[in-house]
Amino acid sequence: MIARLGTALVLTLAAALPLAAEPFHHPYGEWREYHHDWLAVCPDAINEDATDYYGTSCFASTSSQELNAANLPAYQLTLMRNRLTGELDVAVTVAADNVAVDPSRPLRLSFAGDTTQAYAFGIDLETRYNTTNRYYVTNPARRDTLIEQMKQRNAVTMIVPLTGGKTASKSVWLSMRGVTASLDFMASYARRVAQY
Repeated sequence: MIARLGTALVLTLAAALPLAAEPFHHPYGEWREYHHDWLAVCPDAINEDATDYYGTSCFASTSSQELNAANLPAYQLTLMRNRLTGELDVAVTVAADNVAVDPSRPLRLSFAGDTTQAYAFGIDLETRYNTTNRYYVTNPARRDTLIEQMKQRNAVTMIVPLTGGKTASKSVWLSMRGVTASLDFMASYARRVAQY
């Protein structure tokens, strides 16, 4: 009887503990690791001459449940670590079908219990590289504050201003579970390549 209770206790405790994420090598030539609701990725090689973030960055994303016609997330929040400088970036991707971002109105981020933050397109958010639907936070101080909030919170609601849709904006709930572990993964794997 005591042995059964002991075994039951051990199994209950083991089931309650979070499982450790294990990095795996993906056929696309990347190291990947899932952290709750985030997927962190570091490509095998660094391409210093790349014209996009993929060549020089590790990145981690959380996404909306909504998918577009290509079966990809309609809305995404991404953290990036430049593998050459260590600098972090935050970007929002809007890839929903039949709508476009309305740049005349701000994108808003709302963490429960905090004041909603507004990010104006062209001032607080900019496109980079060869993308038209990924918006990067421009101000380093705001970016760093946002990353700290993401690490401390469970979720954020992103309100995206839209044109062409049935509504003027889209409210998207995004999980922050896994942010810190994703940042740790990117820091650990940033220089794990053959040429460095």
